[in-house]
Amino acid sequence: MRLGGGADSSSMPPIVLALLLIAILLIWTLPRKYVVVPFLLTVFLTPFGEQLYIAGAHLFVFRILILCAWLRIAASRISSRTQVTGGFTSIDKIFLCWASCRVVATLLEFLSVSAVVNQCGFLIDSLGGFFLLRFLIRDEEDITRVVKILALIVSLVSVTMIVERLHASNVFGYLGGRFAPFIRDGSIRAQGPFGGPIPAGTFGATLFSVFAWLWYSGRSRYMGIAGMIGSAVMVVTSASSTPTLALPAGILGICMWPLRKSMRMVRWALVLVLISLHLVMKAPVWMLINHIDLIGGNSGFHRAALIDQCVRHFWDWWLIGVESTKYWGWDMWDQANQYVAEAETGGLATLICFVLLISRCFAYLGTARRRASRSRKQSWMFWLLGATLFSHVVSFFGISFNDQSEFGWYALIAIIVAATTPILAAGVAGNEKALATSDVVPQFAYASASPDSLVQDD
Repeated sequence: MRLGGGADSSSMPPIVLALLLIAILLIWTLPRKYVVVPFLLTVFLTPFGEQLYIAGAHLFVFRILILCAWLRIAASRISSRTQVTGGFTSIDKIFLCWASCRVVATLLEFLSVSAVVNQCGFLIDSLGGFFLLRFLIRDEEDITRVVKILALIVSLVSVTMIVERLHASNVFGYLGGRFAPFIRDGSIRAQGPFGGPIPAGTFGATLFSVFAWLWYSGRSRYMGIAGMIGSAVMVVTSASSTPTLALPAGILGICMWPLRKSMRMVRWALVLVLISLHLVMKAPVWMLINHIDLIGGNSGFHRAALIDQCVRHFWDWWLIGVESTKYWGWDMWDQANQYVAEAETGGLATLICFVLLISRCFAYLGTARRRASRSRKQSWMFWLLGATLFSHVVSFFGISFNDQSEFGWYALIAIIVAATTPILAAGVAGNEKALATSDVVPQFAYASASPDSLVQDD
């Protein structure tokens, strides 16, 4: 169901409430560049589902933090004209269109007060969370800080997931989470503070490449190594196929570095291979997912069937989505595919915006890497961010966002914009020459710079 359900009462243990109050205090008192630290730590280390239920509204911990952070920003802007990196970029515009399409589609589908309340929550999570991270992540120093915090989070969560796997008890159960772990075919599937083992493992898997950048850049080698180890541990302890695919996808992206000048050819070759397979196979090409069996008891058939039913029911969802997909077949209510979830939730316009968002991020990274080709460290930074983005693209075939892991996706987009904007905004030979002698992203006049005209969509 698109509107979902949820508890009809508050659920927040005293210790979580105390941690939330401390985080709010830090958000209001710390300098701007450090606000992201308590925000990310609290969002990812608080069990999903902890909330205050007020007048029919579910105020999850991360929603409360987002609202408090924006109140602080609103108060500070009274005496400050600070703007986000690069102004309002094309990525920001596409993100805004994506969220707007989902909201309009849902409101038209349900025409109820509960739909309005639900979509207000969605807007706080999506627009509020994404643009908050855009405001807080502005340069390479901020990027390094965020990646180090994510490495710390992954390291801590990986330890708790090992404990969960060994002792069949979730440490985050003491903070209001689920104590008993998920078990499939006799194997314990650890979940940590996340909504389930799949989002937990996927969160760690998709961050591996960005931790590799932290190690390679020399900014914090120990944290980079700890993050990579933590990512691998989260994948193994989650015992799920989606993260087991997402991690190798990121590593494959890293290994494609020698072919960086031939990626257009690689992409078209992949498209031709898929089309050829679709023509010669007895079943549609997406049914290949059914044959991927990395973890015993995985639901590859369900994911393949979900795509198949989505294609078959195109005329049901193309305009404003559908109220529910449970009528598409057995167990089809489970939207274990982000692309299908976008179609079901907001129709064709929402799905197109989501794909355009991914495409534009790749375009930013590709153009920035070429402009910084004389600086190997800068080129590797953009390439590793691209590998991280590719890992997400693969993971979206096996998971849809339903917990705090969505903020990992928003953070990656914000990092991509902050990392690429200075180089795209420069756009002149003199600045390229300066980049060749420096491994640090230069600081330009972000408020007036507009990188979009320099991005090549390839």
